[in-house]
Amino acid sequence: MSARTVPWISPEEHLAYERTADVRHEYVGGQRFPKAEETRWHNAVVGNCVLVIQPAARSRGYATYALTVALQVEAVNAFYYPDIVVAHRPDNGDLYVVHQPLLIVEVLSGATEAIDRREKRVNYQKISGLHEYVLVSQDERRIEVYRRTASSWICEIVSEGEVTLESVGATVALDEVYA
Repeated sequence: MSARTVPWISPEEHLAYERTADVRHEYVGGQRFPKAEETRWHNAVVGNCVLVIQPAARSRGYATYALTVALQVEAVNAFYYPDIVVAHRPDNGDLYVVHQPLLIVEVLSGATEAIDRREKRVNYQKISGLHEYVLVSQDERRIEVYRRTASSWICEIVSEGEVTLESVGATVALDEVYA
């Protein structure tokens, strides 16, 4: 059996490649990983979340991006494509990458749930300005909000009614998310 060497790619090379790539890739520690394809249901749940989050974020002067804008996590040399990211406007003038988000939302799927729960949660929580990380199940009515406190992170799990996203001042009804 022969060993295969995977070349290290610089962040700059990765970003240049992404500008012309047909498929988006997440980047962690010098390696590229193809982003999982989304189903129509996944896309619908993301869209429903944006419809609720965006007006609240905009009223506070924040920008909301969905699916195709990269998020840099400098602490771990990574670029991810969150389903939804809310950031101050303007972030830093970069048209393709968000650097300091307030809120990140990931809609869970079979292909991404383990990464979203472990790797991304741990890495996202290293972003100093991040206030909330939200996991939205696409297979059941369940939203988990990881919220930064003064000394740690707490998790709120909601399966009925509404959930409040403090970072943008939005109240999200599960009926709207899963419409």
